[in-house]
Amino acid sequence: MPKKRSGGGLSSTQQAAKFLGVSVLAGAVLAGIALPAVGALGLAAKGSVESFDELPANLKTPPLSQRTTILDAKGGQIATVYSRDRTVVDLKDISPYLQKAIVAIEDSRFYEHGAVDLKGVLRAMNRNAQSGGVSQGASTLTQQYVKNVFVEEAGDDATKVAQATQQTIGRKIRELKFAIQVEEELGKKKILENYLNITFFGQQAYGVEAAAQRYFSKSAKDLNLQEAALLAGLVQSPSRYDPVNDETEATKRRNVVLARMAQVGDISQEEAAEASKAPLGLKVSKPNNGCITAVADSAFFCDYVREVFLSDPVFGKKKEDRAKIWNQGGLTIRTTLDPQAQRSVHTSLKGHVNKGDSVAAAITLVEPGTGKVLGMGQSKPYGYDKNETEINYSVDHSMGGSNFGFPTGSTFKPFVAAAALEEGRPPIQEYSSPYEMPYPDPVQTCSGKPWMNQEGATVPNEDRSEVGPYRLKEAMALSVNTYFVQMVADIGLCPLVKMTDALHVVEGNGQKLPEVPAVSLGSRGVAPLTMASAYAAFASRGMYCTPVVIESITQKVGEQQKSLEVPKSTCSRAMSEKTADTVNTLLQGVVDSGTGRASGLTDRANAGKTGTTDERKNAWFVGYTPNLSGAVWVGSATQQVKMVNINVGGTYHAKVYGGSVPGPIWRDAMTGALSGKGSPSFNLVHIPEPEKEKPDKDRDRDDKDGDDRGDGNRGNGGRSGGNDGFIGGLTGGGNGGQNNNGGQNGGGGAEPDPTFSLPEGFFQGQGNGPGGRR
Repeated sequence: MPKKRSGGGLSSTQQAAKFLGVSVLAGAVLAGIALPAVGALGLAAKGSVESFDELPANLKTPPLSQRTTILDAKGGQIATVYSRDRTVVDLKDISPYLQKAIVAIEDSRFYEHGAVDLKGVLRAMNRNAQSGGVSQGASTLTQQYVKNVFVEEAGDDATKVAQATQQTIGRKIRELKFAIQVEEELGKKKILENYLNITFFGQQAYGVEAAAQRYFSKSAKDLNLQEAALLAGLVQSPSRYDPVNDETEATKRRNVVLARMAQVGDISQEEAAEASKAPLGLKVSKPNNGCITAVADSAFFCDYVREVFLSDPVFGKKKEDRAKIWNQGGLTIRTTLDPQAQRSVHTSLKGHVNKGDSVAAAITLVEPGTGKVLGMGQSKPYGYDKNETEINYSVDHSMGGSNFGFPTGSTFKPFVAAAALEEGRPPIQEYSSPYEMPYPDPVQTCSGKPWMNQEGATVPNEDRSEVGPYRLKEAMALSVNTYFVQMVADIGLCPLVKMTDALHVVEGNGQKLPEVPAVSLGSRGVAPLTMASAYAAFASRGMYCTPVVIESITQKVGEQQKSLEVPKSTCSRAMSEKTADTVNTLLQGVVDSGTGRASGLTDRANAGKTGTTDERKNAWFVGYTPNLSGAVWVGSATQQVKMVNINVGGTYHAKVYGGSVPGPIWRDAMTGALSGKGSPSFNLVHIPEPEKEKPDKDRDRDDKDGDDRGDGNRGNGGRSGGNDGFIGGLTGGGNGGQNNNGGQNGGGGAEPDPTFSLPEGFFQGQGNGPGGRR
């Protein structure tokens, strides 16, 4: 702060400097150094001492925006992101050549004058008078630094930037007053250091360290004479003298700086002449900014970290506050990403799906009991070219994902089973489960108004050989439709709503699942991260933990570092341990002998469920071990591709099932992620077998997936039409149902080919719309 007299005013020296500064500035303005505009900040053109006194006394210097570094859980760098590429360095870490060059070309009397250079002003006034215009300015380095502070404070707001740089008397007077304060408070060396760290050098480089790395791929402390001269010359006009785009102009400007350094005695004439003959010696490094540069194809995880930061109130109550911190940068963000798991995700995706395929795949791995997201990836790379996308298929729309998520098919059935078990139904619960039956009613709802099958719609199984009665274990292993239809009718919809709420299962657009029967068989769109987190609750014996991706954050502000609070996972009991243990036993049967047996792991306890939707537009495998949960989705983001007679990853598939493509992706990703890790066991329960075993109903199919080809997809393709293959294609054939994109008849399935009418009001509310964002 400026020193005060005992009476509280400025000292006589400061008063004199203030009056002289204002007077000189007024004279300079009248001479044409600044445009004769008035009114800025409410100041008149008189430039009086009274107006000068009205200005605030302290320059509020905002922290300089810098790079943010995102790290994985082991400390390895994932990516760097920044609003402005800047690394702040001390003056001792800046080449002496550059310090001398910037002073010589921008303010050669910097160490001799105060905030304003009287000789410089008089010289500029004389030169401008002779030229009849404004051919020379008189701003000191200190004044330029103050102006750069105003620009930095304006950030990316174009209006504020214009106000910070406009040529008005008011701005010049304000700039001068702050310059006087800065001169007294900081001293010359600190001003020079700050100036060199704040100034823009072109090519997205702010400050000398970023500029040295951009143009010469070296640190600012290692710059030689000619390199330093080139950078010093850029300050006046980074675009005009850009050496990358105009080597001739850049060379001329560099040599002007060298000549000026010789003129003021910083170097000899011989040194200047020799350096002027040297080539520019550029070794340009491309800007390495953003999640698109992330390692191990972790760009989508990186982008999810950014979305979490910008949306979580822990980083600021308002969106603008959070964005300001993110753009300011200087953050070191350690995430939950496990490099081993991420490499395994990447390898598995590449091994099974090509980026040019007509369908895509996405996978997310979550740690049960902590909610930590350990891996996330997809087959379409992050980008904007053909076969690339910026949409993260693994997350909700609000976090950069598809508009509505993707219909989950039979992977939803374990939630139905968990709800029934919580309601007291035994694990040997038996239903008649005929091959085909009318959808039973009434079905109780939370509102008290029961759902009725007014149209008499019928529900078939995948194959005519699937005829009950069935118990829960066998029905889950074979994914028998009519069994779970009867189960929902038995327990009602409210227990299922309670269960899905406890597991935080919502649609991809963030809406709660509607209270309609179709939900029970996977008709609504859900994101893979949501499914992986929900299944993780089974693995952790009923404890659901909200997903987290950030472990810690430190922020560098000036020379200080501080830790920021980060979001924590919130764990709560979603179901009893007994229910979870029972579901684990049921789903272990799926990978042991059921629809997912081709996808199971051979070296550790594991469980999972397959799912395939109407016309085979979506295929899923969601599974877990006691220490890792993973969800895999395969399909088209637009919901326009029927996965029949299709090549995926160079392999032909007559029909894609949950166990034929997603299952192997899950198996390989989990195998690599868990290699060398412990292999704990489930707490299995004994489920008695029926007294008389039924004949083996397994069929020789891709994945023995029962009805998994058709558990409901009116999702991203729009609302289903009249005979849509009930709840998104449970028929295994039948009419595909036209959607709002003109979908034609379904892809067909195994015999038979039943048809039925859809009951009025069966699907309540809006469909999933025109499709996921591309």
